[in-house]
Order: sequence, then structure tokens, then C-alpha cells
Amino acid sequence: MQSRFFARRAVALRTTLRAAVLAAIIPLAFQNMALADQNVLLSYEATPSAGFHLPRLSQASYDDRAAFSAEVLKEIVPKIITANGIDPATLETEVTPGGYLLKTNASLQTEGDLDDSTADRLAGSLGYVFRQYSVLASRLNDTTGKTGFVVVRFHQDSLNATVAQKFFEAADATEKGLGGGYTVFGDEQIFLNVTNSEGRPYSGLDDANFQDGLKRAAASFGDPAPEVSSSGKATARFIGNDWEKSKRREDYQSLLGGPDGELVKKLDEISKDYASLVAKTAESKGWNRDE
Repeated sequence: MQSRFFARRAVALRTTLRAAVLAAIIPLAFQNMALADQNVLLSYEATPSAGFHLPRLSQASYDDRAAFSAEVLKEIVPKIITANGIDPATLETEVTPGGYLLKTNASLQTEGDLDDSTADRLAGSLGYVFRQYSVLASRLNDTTGKTGFVVVRFHQDSLNATVAQKFFEAADATEKGLGGGYTVFGDEQIFLNVTNSEGRPYSGLDDANFQDGLKRAAASFGDPAPEVSSSGKATARFIGNDWEKSKRREDYQSLLGGPDGELVKKLDEISKDYASLVAKTAESKGWNRDE
């Protein structure tokens, strides 16, 4: 059975940013399959991983992170896209649950028809402004890829952040290595068996055991009862910055044309707006208070 996630590559996502307007829903007609095959997905968080003194950010609730992500989606993401010479109306971005190392946080997912170099540059720009360790770039419908994926589907409207975290934990308890990460779209929880530069999965599992573990976790999960609806191959890579060695985001800068390049200069201005938003939210939510 074909995953609804892939079917949605040719139709509009439900609650997205179209241009600079949050949650504008614009239906799209079915498009040529060759065009759909070019779509890339960028996965990242709006809350910073480094560069800010936020000792209580780790204690922030999912709802607070989601609200901040929605504000970033409205105020900052379109500026970054535009700085890259891309029309924001050609991309779709939404706030969804996302998991990493057995923890669920609000994440942002940006999808569109971009070539690899443009996608990597946009990923680097997002990571640069949002001070991310890395941004995941993937083509989930690329059958020539070498990264295994599994889609776990839940009943309509039953998958939320709480259920996603519960299944995340159940999957890891079923097979160690399945607690690395996931992405949610609608009623589907997507797991990628991402590999390192040597082609070894971070999970420590080959694709067959990766898929089998998720099938067993789904079968024993209970209510709401999920099922593994599809699996296959994708391309996936991390665009990142080594913050221990590159505290001024040099890894990102090298990808973006250097610290004196026009793109980095534009992103530095956008970073000021982002820093103001972080400071305002941190003060109101107490993220900047010392323990």
C-alpha cells in the first residue's frame, strides 16, 4: 500500500506556510510524477541548539516549543528562504512533532522542488540562523537512495506528540537502535535508518532488522493501533556545524560562501531578528533563568 505521505507530495500539506502567511491552506493539483520525485525535505528545530544561554530550555514543554516554532515559521523562515533567492510560495513548511534520542520536540519541516546544491545551501542557512547542530536533508521518495525508511501509520487524527513519543519509546524497547529519531506528517510517523559517512547506520541495525523491529513494535502497541504502511529507500544527509571546533558557525559559513559572502551577511541580519525573538520568548517562558 502506498503511504499517504508520498501521496501528499503532490497535494498540499494541511497546515502550512504559503508565502509569509502562517497556516494558509492552498490545495494543489496532482503534479507530474517526475516533478514530485525532485522534492526534498529539510528537517530542523526552531529552538537553538547552541549560541544562547538558555539553561531551562531543556525543561520547556512541547506546547511552548510548538508555539515558538510557529512564530519562527511566520516571522523568520520566509526571510531565510528569500535570502537564498527562493520564492517562499514555492515551498511548504509546517510545525510537526519530531523525535531525537528518545525525546519528542516540536520541529519544522520544509519541503519543495530543489536541486541538491540549493537544498544544502538552504539547509545550511536554516542551521546557521537557528544555531542547529545539523539539519537533515532527505528525499523520501528516491528509490535510488541508500537509506532505509519505514512509515508507521495511525488512525486518522489519532497521532499527536504524546502518542508519537509513546510509540518512539515502545519501538526502542522492542529493538535498541530505534530510538534515534523520527518525523511526523499527519497520521504517519516516519523513521529513517540514517547512515554515517562510511555508510553505517547510526541505529546499529541493518534495514531488515530496522523494519522488523518497527513492525513488531506496531503489532504490540495497543490503542491507537498503528501499522507499518510502507518502507523503502531514501536519500538522507546531515548538513551541520561542529560547535566545539566552529563556535562562530564556520562549517555553515564555508557552505554559504564564507563569512564575507553576501548570503552570510543577509543571514547575519536575519539572525538579529531571530535573537530578539529568542530573547523575548526566553524571558516570558523562563528559559533564560539559571537553575
